[in-house]
Amino acid sequence: MPAPERIPPRSVSPGDLLAKGELTVRGRIREASNAVLYCSVAYEGTEAHCVYKPVAGERPLWDFPDGNLARREVAAYEISEATGWGLVPPTVLREGPYGEGMCQLWIETDADDAAALLALVEDEEPGEGWKAVGFAEVGEGQTALLVHADDERLRRLAVLDAVINNGDRKGGHLLPAAGGRLYGIDHGVTFNVDDKLRTLLWGWAGEPLTEEALAVLARLEDGLADGEPLAARLAELITAAETEAVRARVRELRHTGLHPQPSGQWPAIPWPPV
Repeated sequence: MPAPERIPPRSVSPGDLLAKGELTVRGRIREASNAVLYCSVAYEGTEAHCVYKPVAGERPLWDFPDGNLARREVAAYEISEATGWGLVPPTVLREGPYGEGMCQLWIETDADDAAALLALVEDEEPGEGWKAVGFAEVGEGQTALLVHADDERLRRLAVLDAVINNGDRKGGHLLPAAGGRLYGIDHGVTFNVDDKLRTLLWGWAGEPLTEEALAVLARLEDGLADGEPLAARLAELITAAETEAVRARVRELRHTGLHPQPSGQWPAIPWPPV
């Protein structure tokens, strides 16, 4: 009698794993300003680590009175996926041990690559392969030039941040992973209707957008039209006014064809910068 055919295990997508898996809290990331829990998640034989940010653990912010930060994190992931760049780790909204919250796949970082993205240099101009952000005080009246790599992954992230109006792009939110992938995390303070862009990625400010970025923005504008799946998904996560502000930012970027510059009406660089 022939042996029964072995059925291989079904592949579980990261989205299904995060949304449907059993969530177990393993610890708390205490450096975060809001409740951030390090968890394991298991579903149909697949297990991974993730971050769970319950809405109940969020601190109220005066300039983000509508909705919650967890939904903004998910909205940032949806926009990232629509660009095709995959810059935000898989992120879902789900119930967890402490109520509804954001659940995001944990990314193991490449320390060597991380060190090559940002630097402080003593020179007044960036070296080859680097872009200047601005001068920073480094103690006892001394200053150094803050620079970031002239890296296409960072440049794509700068475009994404301009679209989602990221108010807190710090160095610690850049996660280079194995295989050359780069992810950005911590997107709670995004999608405000007012200009809140604060970032360490100002190196391309005022420069022309790449052809690739312009093509992505054109697809985004189409996807944000009323009745399209992306627009419908955003309507579940942020307000109608915030969705319209996303459309306006995409139109403005396409119209100018340039990376945005600091407005002068809001601190341009987050503090602390890391």
